Amino acid sequence: MSKSHQLELVSFKICPFVQRSIIALNQKGIDYTLTHINPQETPDWFKAISPLGKVPVLVVDGTPVFESAVILEYLDEVYPPALHPADPLEKARQRAWVEFCSELLGRQHRMLTAKDEAGFNEARESLQQGLQRLDTVLAEQAPYFAGEQFHLVDCVYAPLFMRLAMLKQSYALEIALSTRMQAWSDALLALDAVKTSVVEEFPMVFANFLKAQDGYILKR
Repeated sequence: MSKSHQLELVSFKICPFVQRSIIALNQKGIDYTLTHINPQETPDWFKAISPLGKVPVLVVDGTPVFESAVILEYLDEVYPPALHPADPLEKARQRAWVEFCSELLGRQHRMLTAKDEAGFNEARESLQQGLQRLDTVLAEQAPYFAGEQFHLVDCVYAPLFMRLAMLKQSYALEIALSTRMQAWSDALLALDAVKTSVVEEFPMVFANFLKAQDGYILKR
């Protein structure tokens, strides 16, 4: 299909679900514009195109598409090369693990916003257990989820790993990764498509987000 569509991605700077969409756009080399809005002061035009009031929203020639998983599927159908595997069963399996990543991001968010030690530890342990479960389905061959080839499922885990790496480096928060999973994380975070998927000032944006939450993570 033609690549002549005009694409605008509407974003919050901190949102990992936006980031996964940007990674797919970058990896495929698709031209798009990026519009950041303030999550505390969403404009009326955004409310009109986002029924759930969430980002990302991809506006395609004036038509809004919302929900990051749907956006990823649209991009993969329209813009080559396909990042989903061709085999229907393997494609379905990877789609399922895309959904699992959304759950892990939720656990990570609960950990970052927990107000007390008990809530923090509960969310941290839940995240750790989820990562351990994920580890059991990774291909033996590195570096990516299914081996040597980068897939759409890899797009969705990169934001999770980026935040884990920042928490380890800047906040001394260690979430244990197996050798295989660490290799996967390192490979994803080394990709230009991932490096350029956040704003240059992302460490500051992330730090400001944590300060605004006033959670236990900053009081440890």
